[in-house]
Amino acid sequence: MPQFAPLQNDTFLRALLRQPTDYTPVWLMRQAGRYLPEYKATREKAGSFMGLATNPDLATEVTLQPLDRYPLDAAILFSDILTVPDAMGLGLYFVEGEGPKFERPLKTEADVQALRMPEPGSLDYVFKAVTQIRTALNGRVPLIGFSGSPWTLACYMVEGQGSREFHTIKKMLYSRPDLMHHILDVNARAVAEYLNAQIEAGAQAVMIFDSWGGALADGAYQQFSLHYMQRVLAQLKREHDGVRIPAIVFTKGGAHWAEEIAAIGADAIGLDWTADIGKVRAAVGDKVALQGNLDPAILFAGAEQIQAEVCRVLDAYGPHTTGHVFNLGHGISQFTPPESVAVMVDTVHSHSRNLRIGG
Repeated sequence: MPQFAPLQNDTFLRALLRQPTDYTPVWLMRQAGRYLPEYKATREKAGSFMGLATNPDLATEVTLQPLDRYPLDAAILFSDILTVPDAMGLGLYFVEGEGPKFERPLKTEADVQALRMPEPGSLDYVFKAVTQIRTALNGRVPLIGFSGSPWTLACYMVEGQGSREFHTIKKMLYSRPDLMHHILDVNARAVAEYLNAQIEAGAQAVMIFDSWGGALADGAYQQFSLHYMQRVLAQLKREHDGVRIPAIVFTKGGAHWAEEIAAIGADAIGLDWTADIGKVRAAVGDKVALQGNLDPAILFAGAEQIQAEVCRVLDAYGPHTTGHVFNLGHGISQFTPPESVAVMVDTVHSHSRNLRIGG
């Protein structure tokens, strides 16, 4: 059992558990990434994206890079949501400029029936990276582990790559729901096992990314995405070594389902930038913490505009001392100027402190 340094800054974890904090904590989706020149240098050293993700030393290096630059309140494991289907034997590969693809997508009924849980040991590189990152953090801030949702993983597994229309998977969903449920059942078990192994390796909070849940019709979302995230949450370790492990769920494009998402057992729900965070908070009350929800595009504007928009989001949440984790409404763009992130992080910390003292 690895021994880790005591946590020096638990503001992020306290916010997820709706406990009072001195200020609103902040981290960024994709905070370790292509907008940082130091990331690009490490990525070049690795030779490929998967070369980077599968090397615990390099994954640790890029996870820590944004924390060395900005006073962020959490680190997130550097990895990819498609590690799980890759470990199921689908053959993940990356095409420059086109993103991830699978060599063996689930095209036929036989493919679906042959789907199996990840091979034992096939994801050990992820768990090694979690332990190494947590050790290297030395208690600075908590470490977030993550996975794609069962539905979002299924989208890639059936389509074979990212999609705008999701014709192939939606055809399966409507014409052969039995096959769809089979894939989602296997995925839910795999995701729960994967997140639990990350928790055992040292993750102090976990997040489920449902990037494509918003592509579903009302009714289909509840049946094919929300239900399976609930299944994952029901299997998660919510305590490890006597410490609570908070769980966040994020459906991009899902704010209109916020009350239903808040009822599935997560500690927090992520909101994209289309949501009114004040209205969502009024709707869900104290059931869950909220994470979000600045439009990532504001980071291309000037410092004054960034400050104004950060303050607007904080003001919309309200002058509460509990239950808000500041984040972008989606991942940071690779073209974002690094100095814009510094303005955003500093404004979150200073304005949220002022709100707490009635400033």
